[in-house]
Amino acid sequence: MIGPYPDAAHLTMRSMLRIAVLCLTFAASMLDAAAQTAPAPRPRVGLVLSGGGARGLSHVGVLKVLEAERIPIDAIAGTSMGAIVGGLYASGMSAAELERELLLVRWDTVFSPRVDRQHLSQRRKEEDFEISPLLELGLRDGELRAPIGAVSSRGLETLLRRYTLPVRAVRAFDQLPIPFRAVATDLETGAAVVLDRGDLALALRSSMSVPGVFPPTELDGRILGDGGLVNNVPIDVARAMGVDAVIVVNIGTPLAGRETLNSAVGIATQTINILTEQNVQRSLALLGPRDVLVSPQLGKLTAGDFEKVAEAFAIGERGAKAALARLQAYAVPPEAYAQWRAEHPKLRRPEAKIGFITFEGTTSTNPSRFAAQLESQAGQPFDAQRAERDARTLAASGDYLRADYRLVSSHEGGDGLVFDLDDKPWGPNYLRIGLDLSTDFNGRGSFNLKLSHNRHWLTQNGTEWRNRLQIGAVPSVFTEIYHPLNWTLGLANDWFVAGYASSERRDGTLYSDSGGELARYKRTTARAGIDLGQPWGRFGELRIGLSTQRVRATPTLIAASLGTAPSRLQASETGLRLAVVIDQLDFANFPQRGYRLVGEAALGDTGDAGRFQRLEASAMAVKTFGRHTFNFFTSARGASRQESAALGRYELGGFQQLSGYRDGQLLGNYVLFSRMTWYMRLAETPTISRAFFIGASAEAGNAYATREALHAHSLRTGMSLFFGADTGLGPLYLGLTHAPRGQTGVVLFIGRP
Repeated sequence: MIGPYPDAAHLTMRSMLRIAVLCLTFAASMLDAAAQTAPAPRPRVGLVLSGGGARGLSHVGVLKVLEAERIPIDAIAGTSMGAIVGGLYASGMSAAELERELLLVRWDTVFSPRVDRQHLSQRRKEEDFEISPLLELGLRDGELRAPIGAVSSRGLETLLRRYTLPVRAVRAFDQLPIPFRAVATDLETGAAVVLDRGDLALALRSSMSVPGVFPPTELDGRILGDGGLVNNVPIDVARAMGVDAVIVVNIGTPLAGRETLNSAVGIATQTINILTEQNVQRSLALLGPRDVLVSPQLGKLTAGDFEKVAEAFAIGERGAKAALARLQAYAVPPEAYAQWRAEHPKLRRPEAKIGFITFEGTTSTNPSRFAAQLESQAGQPFDAQRAERDARTLAASGDYLRADYRLVSSHEGGDGLVFDLDDKPWGPNYLRIGLDLSTDFNGRGSFNLKLSHNRHWLTQNGTEWRNRLQIGAVPSVFTEIYHPLNWTLGLANDWFVAGYASSERRDGTLYSDSGGELARYKRTTARAGIDLGQPWGRFGELRIGLSTQRVRATPTLIAASLGTAPSRLQASETGLRLAVVIDQLDFANFPQRGYRLVGEAALGDTGDAGRFQRLEASAMAVKTFGRHTFNFFTSARGASRQESAALGRYELGGFQQLSGYRDGQLLGNYVLFSRMTWYMRLAETPTISRAFFIGASAEAGNAYATREALHAHSLRTGMSLFFGADTGLGPLYLGLTHAPRGQTGVVLFIGRP
């Protein structure tokens, strides 16, 4: 029998299915509505910064615009200068901080071939007065070697070390506030090397190792050069970091014109630019529709125009604003940008206490000898400025290609300060070549070729052997052994003993008061001595010692008016001498600031003519106002023992030694001399010298046979106008000279006047 509701179960099932379908439909519509109202996830944006030397400073201007427009960056990849700017930004520095810090940098000192001269030891400073420091060669393993970089990277490394101290403990660059990659080139294989971990400062420096400009670095057994050689715009590196779109800033150096291809340097530079531009074009071909290319119009701004920092910043800003319409697609609201900033906090500079100090990297020197002279000492809180000065002190020895520092942590000794040192590949035998050349364009001229040799680190104490050979108009030879004693007495802890010997032969002329020649002679001088000395840090040194001197003069031509003359004149001196020098000039040639004081006193016995006394002093003060430099020099010299005319103790005359008079025209046992020189550095940047100058000098002085003859009214005057250059062989002058009681002439002079 069939009940009253034969299909009840069936109907109930159907109703339930309908209700379920209605619920699912409603849920789907609600999800669609939610999806339509919820914001889409923000795309991950990578920033790619290309290399280009000083042109890369424009990246800071781009970063300023990105921050102003609230465009968050999720990853950064950079090459060369792009790596430096990008790495510092990734470490937590803001665009404003980068701008402020980079404007304060003295870029001329950052890339100086050596430590500022004022910070050198007096031993290194004195070498500058012998032969120009601009050209240094080396002898190693029987080979003559040259420096492997045109400029030093020490200043750059110091900056990078200081800026990256807050992230010194970060070893993986993904753990930086913004993940980061730097690109370098393996110079042995030619392969690109992506640096994603290790010492951030060293990674940034490795990426910027322009061939022929900066020496390469060694990292993990590889010799690394500038990343621009293989991947100057590392778009592929940024994509590999998992970003959805990239903002690319391309500031590469364009190819130069035909007019630059007239020298080996110009052709080499163009070759590098061609190779770089080829890989740039390959990288830019990877850009997609979501990517943004920013190309600041840098015009004639070159890779070496570091002095135009503010201009580069402004150009970068203009370049980013020109692409603002596309960049704003990645801008976020203020709240979201504030949250992004909060999620990427700047790390605080860690406080550390120095538990130990060590030296690494050197194989031919003993830097621990300087440990007691460093400002940083175990037990002190770490101070970055002290560590920088200590690294500079080590570099001032002249033995290291690289002098850097880093903080390390040890479970046993706490925080340690490690100085990383790379020996110069062309040491420890250093060679310099110089030239003295002069002509008055009237048939009178002379030249001297100079060669100096300095052998460092003969012993663990730092013993040096210095030699100098000169051939030409004034042949001479000099040798000295310098041995630090490491005594801790008095004002310093680095007393030394030095033994020296020298010989010189010089042709001289005896002139009448009117300038006529009375006689010619050859004078040979031999000296030897031993000194005990004390260096006064970077200011100067004191020496006291025993010295002996022998002088012999032989007439070669005598005017009839002089009558007969002895065939040979001889003199000798043996006694004690005290010498003091304080030197704070910034350059030995054409200094622009600083001072130098030199004094020497001697007394002793002449053997056959009784006792002698000698006192010599000179002072130089230099001050620059804008482009104008004023250099004042004065000297006074006197010897109590009377010399014959041919053996005249001192001489005066010649270019800037009383211009308008002939070399050595004025002879005497007492000399007074003063000179005021003005010169202006020209705007042109030379390739074969430090700088070009124009200038003038006004001089006054005279030589006297006796002290009683000293009178101000008897001073003679001279003057000069000149064009000058500080070249690799020595200072060069082309000048016009005049003296009221002398002559007017034109001179060409290379060497120290």
